[in-house]
Amino acid sequence: MDEKTTTEVEAAAFRGLVEHLQNRTDVQNIDLMNLAGFCRNCLAKWYLAAAKERGVDMDYDAAREAVYGMSYEAWKGRYQEKATPEQLETYEKTKPLHAKISGHN
Repeated sequence: MDEKTTTEVEAAAFRGLVEHLQNRTDVQNIDLMNLAGFCRNCLAKWYLAAAKERGVDMDYDAAREAVYGMSYEAWKGRYQEKATPEQLETYEKTKPLHAKISGHN
């Protein structure tokens, strides 16, 4: 595959992941972190970092809106549940496995 096609395929895969996460509002970020070591916020941080590397003027709120499909505050108000003690315990145990960009480790 040539570089242009690779970039297009990667972009399409990213869009598919974002769309899936926007549709799966039942899946909490803490569960994503505990199981996969990244969440929607991490994805937004990768998005923001890639934009900045290319000289795009963007802030974290705009990057999160691109991932969440709405403002982070709106998403939290509609879909975020309070973390259980078990989720928080797992979160602490899995911190070393969290994505570097998360800033948790």
